[in-house]
This record gives sequence, structure tokens and C-alpha cells, in this order.
Amino acid sequence: MNRDHDIIVAPATAAGGAIAVIRLSGPEVCALCDRFFKGRKPLAQAKGYTLHYGRIMDGDRAVDDVLVSVFRAPHSYTGEDSAEISCHGSSYIVSEILRLAQAAGARMAEPGEFTVRAYLAGKIDLAQAEAVADLIASSSQAAHALASQQMRGGYSASLETLRERLVALASLLELELDFSEEDVEFADRQALRETLEQIGRSIDGLRRSFALGNAIKEGVAVAIAGAPNVGKSTLLNRLLNDERALVSDIAGTTRDVIEEQTNIDGVVFRFLDTAGIRTTDDRLEQMGIQRTIQSIRRARIVIYLAAADSLGPDGSIPQPDFTLSREQTLLTVVNKIDTCPTLVLPEGTIGISARSGAGIDDLCLALRECVDTRALFQGDPVVSHSRHFQALSQASGALQQALSAFDSLPADLLAEEIRAVTAALGSITGRGLITPDEILSSIFSKFCIGK
Repeated sequence: MNRDHDIIVAPATAAGGAIAVIRLSGPEVCALCDRFFKGRKPLAQAKGYTLHYGRIMDGDRAVDDVLVSVFRAPHSYTGEDSAEISCHGSSYIVSEILRLAQAAGARMAEPGEFTVRAYLAGKIDLAQAEAVADLIASSSQAAHALASQQMRGGYSASLETLRERLVALASLLELELDFSEEDVEFADRQALRETLEQIGRSIDGLRRSFALGNAIKEGVAVAIAGAPNVGKSTLLNRLLNDERALVSDIAGTTRDVIEEQTNIDGVVFRFLDTAGIRTTDDRLEQMGIQRTIQSIRRARIVIYLAAADSLGPDGSIPQPDFTLSREQTLLTVVNKIDTCPTLVLPEGTIGISARSGAGIDDLCLALRECVDTRALFQGDPVVSHSRHFQALSQASGALQQALSAFDSLPADLLAEEIRAVTAALGSITGRGLITPDEILSSIFSKFCIGK
């Protein structure tokens, strides 16, 4: 992706705003800009972290009055000489400046190429680079906090600490091999086992955090399940404050899963309105019920909705027609409580009226309490990428393999097992390893142009 000595250019802001920013990076970038920028003095003579007023000129024709920010290597985002042109947001002006830059010798940047150069220059690691894209895409307070924490390097620092401890252990074992004839033992085996077990617990803690991190990044999946005509679609519309789902008194109206999202107290929830579960001969409705079961299985939270008039004489609630895993949370909710004002609900049950909105605030509070973000806002490392989770799982497996055969492995084989753990952790940040081009392409192809 990165071509040495190229000067790259791209718009860094979306079209249609009052102001636009165009980024350039590469060797002699200021001299290139001087070919179409006219200010009080040439940009090639400018110091880093300086701002310059002037005009973009196409020969004798003035295109726009602009401000140019100059950044000098290595103190720039990419680690190269860089410039950012702030101009008026006209799409014509932006296209003209891009044309003039390319005519002067720059080329259009590929998606994520500025960040690729930052990574290759050692300004950031791979985990931080991925966090840049996450920060741009963040749509909630929690997602923003997650990406910010990772971009600042807190997550990378935790991984680097584990990797350094593993490298030190492998070094001690390899040192023993150099003195094998003297029968010298540099690594105390009991202390070594205890250290490996501590590292294993840290890795497993990071792996467990993936459930939270992925839910925050992608949105917490919430399935709304229950029998037909209990008000699932009405509840979805109420939560979204929009008439998104079709509401009818006819049983089986919802035939497919409807997915929409909303933000509750800084966390994005993805609500899945499902078909009512019942016995039916309607083949199309049966297909909808099968999709309901699939949605319930992939949900982090399941709202089991029952109608007030379906409760037993003692207030008992019909049992759900599905089972949940230990990782899932069930919220039992009774709808249409406005039709039964004397109804006493079992403890832990939330009463609502989806039609009038009564009890919806209580339900939203219960949903938010199901997502514990305290660790996130306290700065604890939280894993949010499946690539990282897979690497941590690989590291955990290699570590367990080393521990299971710890007493029987000679120093050289034990060091080899530890190196496998180190390599798996290093693949997350890219530190200490040569990262394959296909991994870089996969990561940075998802970036927007200009970042």
C-alpha cells in the first residue's frame, strides 16, 4: 500500500461543509505546495507547527484564499513532512486544489494510507490504528470511550507489558541452553510457572472483556420475544419513538425480524422485533418463528414480553418457549398494565404500557444496567476487535499447552512454546513482528480516504 517517497493527497473532511481540509504528506511536500500556493514566504522555508495565509493559484487565476498548516518530520501524524490546506467547502474548490496537487506531483491517497504511514513510522501500533477508524465510526459515548482508550495506547501498553514479561522468560530459558554443559539453571521453575499462570489470567481477562467491547462497538443486541399479540412491535416503536414496525391485532403480523437501534444513556442498543412464538400451520409464519429463535440465540439481552391479561390468577407469568445461555440476560416484562390497574407483578418483573409509554423509563434503566461499562470508563483495557480476540485465544491456547507439559518439557521446547504466546500477542499491535501485507490491507481498506 505504502509507496516510498510518494507525496499523497486527499480530502480530510466530508463534502458540503463551510470549510474543507485537504491533507498532504511525504518528502518535500512543502516545496510541492509552493507550486500552487502563494503566501508571504515559501512553505519550503516554514518551520513545523506554523500556520500560513495565502492563495491557491492556477497560473494567474486565484482559486481560493486558504490557510496552510505545516508539520515537520518526525513530529507529524505520519512521521513525514505534512501540510493541511483549509479552504472553503465548495466541492469545486476542493476538486481544483486536488487537481493542482496532482499536477504538481502528488497522487491521491488510498483508504487509510495516512494512518498506514503513521504505523510504518512507528507513531502508532496496529491496535491504535484500528482505534482511529473506530473513533471516527463511534456513535455513542461508550463506543467513543472505548476507541479513545485504545487509541491512547492503554490497551497496547497492557499487551506490551505481557509480551515483555514473556520475552524475558524465554531469554532466561535460552540462556540456560548456552550453559547446558555446566548444568546451570537461570530460571526458577516454580517462579516461572507462577509467572506463566499470572500472564494466562491476564490474557483470559482480556478475552472475557470481548463480550462487552464487541457489544459496545456493534451495538448491544436485544431480542423482543413473546407470544403473538403481546405488543412486541408496539414496544419497539415506543423505544425508537418512531412507527417503525407494523402494528395489528391480527396474530402473526410480524413474519420477519425487524432490527433497529437507539441510544440509551450513552450505549447503542440494537432491538430485534421478532415474530410471535406459537404453534401454527402457516409455513411463512413458521419461517418467521425459526428466525425468532435464531435472533434470541445471538442476542445479549432478551426481553420476554407477556400481556397483563395472559397472567394467571395468582399473577404468574407464562414460561418462555426458549432457553438462554449463561452469557445472556433475561428481562421479564409485562405489557398492557393500564388494562389491569390492580395487577400485582412478581418481584423483578417490569410493568409497562407500550401504547401509553408508562414504565418505559424503568425498562430503559434496566436495559442500561445490563451493560456494565464501569471498567471501560475507569480506563481498564477492553477488547473490541474479533482479530484481537482470535489472537488472544491463540495465545491462551499456546500458554495452556506450555503449562500442561511444563514439567516434562526441556528448556528449549518450553522457550519455543513461550515464543508462540509472544508472537500471538505481538500480532495484535504489530510490535516485534513483520506484519504481512494482507493483514495491513485488510485493516486499512476499511478506512475512509484522507485518514
